[in-house]
Amino acid sequence: MLKGKTALVTGSTSGIGLGIACALAQRGANIVLNGFGDAEGPRAQVLAAGEQAGVRVAYHGADMSRPDEIEDMMRYAAGQFGRVDILVNNAGIQHVASVQDFPPQKWDAIIAINLTSAFHTSRLALPDMLAAGWGRIINVASVHGLVASAQKSAYVAAKHGIVGLTKVTALETATTGVTCNAICPGWVLTPLVQKQVDAKAEQHGISNEEAKKLLLGEKEPSMQFTTPEELGELAVFFCSPAANNVRGVAWNMDGGWAAQ
Repeated sequence: MLKGKTALVTGSTSGIGLGIACALAQRGANIVLNGFGDAEGPRAQVLAAGEQAGVRVAYHGADMSRPDEIEDMMRYAAGQFGRVDILVNNAGIQHVASVQDFPPQKWDAIIAINLTSAFHTSRLALPDMLAAGWGRIINVASVHGLVASAQKSAYVAAKHGIVGLTKVTALETATTGVTCNAICPGWVLTPLVQKQVDAKAEQHGISNEEAKKLLLGEKEPSMQFTTPEELGELAVFFCSPAANNVRGVAWNMDGGWAAQ
């Protein structure tokens, strides 16, 4: 379905981003990975997912808090594959503290990586998408783009901002072949969430499995984690012809969290 298309997925060396990259590669899209840490392991996973389709996989280690590095990454992607057809803004970091105790430098970093980076990638990808008459921008927000939780002021502010950016981008491209939508996961057992599980286990003196149940029980009625693979399939749907007129939605896959 996506043969000949190129997808750039930020924050894709693990977790949700890697799951989305693998799902898009499986449908034939060439992939540009981005993220910190080891790139060869994730690259091998994406190549394996797209092996039958003969996909190519590139990597750029742009720091998503730096506009100059984002610009370099977008130029690199265009140089490798011609243009970015599918942009998945997934890069994100987290810090937990009350508002009065929140370190200002942590606030600035979370807003830069979780929100501002999506503005920069979108503004740079849109001209080529509009010229081609086809494009998909998928912003990975969070259920925290729809509802709040205490101790997460910067993250919640950034994710609400991502949902707002999604709606504006969708309105500005509404009469074109470019769409923009947001995915709003609940708990996904990524390295970010595992840190919260570990902290809860230590705080209460319980096992990791008990801490997971405690975490899910606080927010997610389904009592199960959403998986990167499930989120990848939703991203594939947004790229399909069936989603040609799905524009500006914040689609929550959260086990009933926001329904409460």
